Amino acid sequence: MNARQLEVFRAIMRDGSVTGAANSLAVSQPAVSKVLHHLESQLNYHLFERIGGRLVPTMEAHLLYEDADRVFREIESLKHLAHSIGEHKIGLLRIGASPPITYSVLAQALVQFRASHPTVKVHLHALPKKEITEQLILGEIDLAVTLSTIQAPTVRTEILAPIPVMVVLREDDPLAALERIGPPDLAGRELISYGNHADVAPALNAAFAQHGMVREVSIQIGSSIGAVPLVSGGLGIGLVDGLVRWSNFAGLVARPFAPTVNMNVAISTNAARPMSRFYEPFLKSIRALL
Repeated sequence: MNARQLEVFRAIMRDGSVTGAANSLAVSQPAVSKVLHHLESQLNYHLFERIGGRLVPTMEAHLLYEDADRVFREIESLKHLAHSIGEHKIGLLRIGASPPITYSVLAQALVQFRASHPTVKVHLHALPKKEITEQLILGEIDLAVTLSTIQAPTVRTEILAPIPVMVVLREDDPLAALERIGPPDLAGRELISYGNHADVAPALNAAFAQHGMVREVSIQIGSSIGAVPLVSGGLGIGLVDGLVRWSNFAGLVARPFAPTVNMNVAISTNAARPMSRFYEPFLKSIRALL
């Protein structure tokens, strides 16, 4: 039983006659009769008998109808889904994002994106850059938003905005009185910051070297969010990105680091994979916030 035969059988059962089915399907009566005859030939039994001038469903037709009606409605639902996907009403966007991005601009970017694409499902993977890179290459995500560029043969990266490094400290710290904080101010203080493997590390190290100092990191973190409980607990001063809204954390303040050292918010896709049709709308949303 193919989809057309299913549609004709369901219409005859619903409308009670070949004429009624032909009218509801907007086809000729002979066309409906032909499809019905072919279906009964394939099944090798009758679905209807003509009694007293009326077309009466057989027991076999009643047995088939409930499942046939369900299958037909599922096919119609699938057609609607396929049509909606084609009109960009429904879809899926898989995003990989570094934790600082996830906890700062991403939520508002998704609010703006979903305002114009309310039926698009979003799968968010908040992961370190290394894992994000692996997922992007494997095609498990459509795009990546990170705090540094992804270097890989098939990856295309666009820098969206520079983000200055900030000094994060407790509000009762004496250094909180300064407008800007530089390496000399941090002499003898415990630093909570990125390790030398981080992309921003050379620029930070150079800033300290200009003052004859070495950037000694007491507690190394992979993500700036990890500095929150450490700084709050009095374990040191954070030297991290300024993307996170540090003012949202009670008892903490952030001051610009001098000299200015920037990290880059970057968005990346895999050139070896099809580009998501939702990439451009999402890019517009997140770019407006940076």
